[in-house]
Amino acid sequence: MTRIGKTLLVLFATAASMAALAKASADYATQWPLTLGRDGDGAYRVVLDETVYRQLRDPQLRDLVVLNRDGAAVPADLFAPQDALAKPAQHIPVPWFALPAPPADGSTQGWELVSQADADGRLRHVEARITNPSAAALPRNALLVDVSRVREAIVALELQWQPVEALDLGYRVEASDDLEHWQPLASRGRMIDLQREGRRLLHRRIELYGLLPHYQKARYLRLTPDRGDQPIAITGVSVELAAARSAAPPAWVELAARRGSPGGAASFEFELDGRFPVALVDVALAGNHAVEWRLESRDDTDAPWRLRAGPWMAYRVDATGGGNASPARELDAIVRDRHWRLRANADVADVPTLRLGYRPEAVVFLAQGPAPYALAAGSARAQRADAPIPQLVAELRRQRGADWQPSPAYLGAAKPLAGDAALKPAYDWKSWLLWAVLALGALVVAGFAFSLLRSKPAS
Repeated sequence: MTRIGKTLLVLFATAASMAALAKASADYATQWPLTLGRDGDGAYRVVLDETVYRQLRDPQLRDLVVLNRDGAAVPADLFAPQDALAKPAQHIPVPWFALPAPPADGSTQGWELVSQADADGRLRHVEARITNPSAAALPRNALLVDVSRVREAIVALELQWQPVEALDLGYRVEASDDLEHWQPLASRGRMIDLQREGRRLLHRRIELYGLLPHYQKARYLRLTPDRGDQPIAITGVSVELAAARSAAPPAWVELAARRGSPGGAASFEFELDGRFPVALVDVALAGNHAVEWRLESRDDTDAPWRLRAGPWMAYRVDATGGGNASPARELDAIVRDRHWRLRANADVADVPTLRLGYRPEAVVFLAQGPAPYALAAGSARAQRADAPIPQLVAELRRQRGADWQPSPAYLGAAKPLAGDAALKPAYDWKSWLLWAVLALGALVVAGFAFSLLRSKPAS
């Protein structure tokens, strides 16, 4: 091998070794060691805290990953504050009774309804008495559903029936509190049970859009089919309740004004260091006060301001024995902007403190690869890969029971990784290295050729 070839081989080997030294963890600023609540559970959740949010730079929090011992990212996804802990929807059987279907005009058509109910409204007995002999043959294909004992929000009704050859039947839904006055609901349902070539199309659910019986005085529901020529033998009725979520108390970040102009047409600007999911706002001002505020935000200093709240009145009145203050203002949507501005419509003598409230989110991850695991955050050059973690959580709940939850994991003390270097945009160092190697190789070849020319004897 020539001297030039050996030189180029060394240069390319050096470049390859430099590339091999690069690790995924070098793309993130900070990491937090994770302590697993229970070993061997497979899926875990870790709640983010203030230190994590202050490291994040991406507006969608894509610069947040979970790493295993080898520094490889594991499947993970971000969940809203309660979603990682929310139980799936509940299905509760409820009493039901078969009735003749009333006509569109609401008349009883030769029969009357006689019922017995407890003091709380629960039906014990329901009977449709015939008042006209010609009505004796009317099919009992309407349903009276007793939801008087249900206190949670009803999301939907679900019907069960005996197998049929073919079913495609629509139902209208009405609500009542006294079994005499019925109020039509916007909800309609369609029951479908069709089979063809060994495949079955089944639909037995009627959406109710969060009906609250105890609030809307709807103790009973009546389901009336669109037509009576398609008999269906109902065997059961259940209500679907909304997924249970517990409201976590908000955490607060207090910001001092970076610049401001007290007095008439007061305006104050604030900067939030981190990607907090801001959902609540409040203004702290010394002494008794009543000020009408507008709150705006933007993510970049070159972007226009966007109105987030207001105008709303923030006040504080101190009195003997206690005081009164205005409640926090809830935003229409979560905002992760970095720059905020308060504007008042009147004189403000002092500089206010802006309080931003948020509910910490959670990361659910799969324990893939060797432990220990660590949460890494803060990067301008890397992003978390998509992973089907919500589908995984739903599937595990079907297999392990509705009460199953991902095991908790806990954040340790923050430790630096790449630090501020990870927050700078990545350069295409591979291309620069390739060009540098080629340029150096060209210089070596040119130098070798020049030395050959100098050593050639003169003729």
